[in-house]
Amino acid sequence: MRYFLHIGFNGFQYRGWQRLPGIISVQQVIEEALTAILKQPIEIVGCGRTDAQVNASQYFFHMDVADPWDFDLMYRLNKRLPPDISIYDIFTMHGLPHARFDAISRSYDYLMHSYKDPYLHPISSLYNLAELDVDLMQQAVAILPRYNDYYALCKKPNKNDHTICNVSEAWLLTDDKRERMQFHISSNRFLGGMIRIIVHKLLEIGQKKLTVEAFETILADKKTPSSIKSALPQGLHLSKVTYPYLDIPTRSQFMTFLEK
Repeated sequence: MRYFLHIGFNGFQYRGWQRLPGIISVQQVIEEALTAILKQPIEIVGCGRTDAQVNASQYFFHMDVADPWDFDLMYRLNKRLPPDISIYDIFTMHGLPHARFDAISRSYDYLMHSYKDPYLHPISSLYNLAELDVDLMQQAVAILPRYNDYYALCKKPNKNDHTICNVSEAWLLTDDKRERMQFHISSNRFLGGMIRIIVHKLLEIGQKKLTVEAFETILADKKTPSSIKSALPQGLHLSKVTYPYLDIPTRSQFMTFLEK
C-alpha cells in the first residue's frame, strides 16, 4: 500500500532533504524513525530536494508498506522525531501516485528581517531592509510571471532537460517599519537555486546595483550571467505543494506575517 505523509520541517540543522552519504538530512532522520517503528526497511520519496538550511512549512513524501500497522503511527512518529520535524497527516493512496512527479504546483516564501533576533535566525535571513528601494523590487517581481524560461537564473541550467517554469504568482511585501519582508512565488516547477538567485537579484535592485531593465534583459536573453550569487538559505520556505488529487492548507502559518 502506498501512503502520502504531509509534514513540515525547520531545515536549519540539516544539509537539505535528500539523503546523501556523510551528511544529516531530513530524509535520513525520517527513514530511520519509520524503519525503527515499523520494524522493516522503509525508503521514502520526497516531493523535491531542498538545499541545506532551507525550511518547509508544507512538504509531502510517499512510502510503500506491505503490511498495515495497527497503532497510531503519526503519534509514535512525532514522538520519535526531533522537534524540528513534524508529521501532520498520513493519507492512504490508491494506485501508485508519486510525491515528486505528480505535483502540479509549488509555492515558496522567502523571509527577511532587518534586526538581529535569535528566534528569527533559523527561519528568516538578516538583511539591511531600510536601505532598499522596495518599489523597484516590486517592479522587478511583477516581471517574473511574464517570462517562462529561467535559464539565466539557475545554478546549472545545462543539467536540466529544459528550463521552462510557468510562474503563476509572484509578489513582495514589507511592513511599515521596513523591519520584515516577504517574497512569494508559485510555479509548476523550479530550477536548482532559482529562488535564492532571484532574491539576490531583487536585493541588488533594491540597493540600486542592478536596474529593473537590466534584470528583465537577463530573463529575456536566456544567458547565464557572468556572476551567479544566492541569498542566504534559511529565509527560504517551501510553503505549498498541490496535486490533482490532494490540495490541503499549510499547517504552519508563521510566514504570513504581512497582509497582501
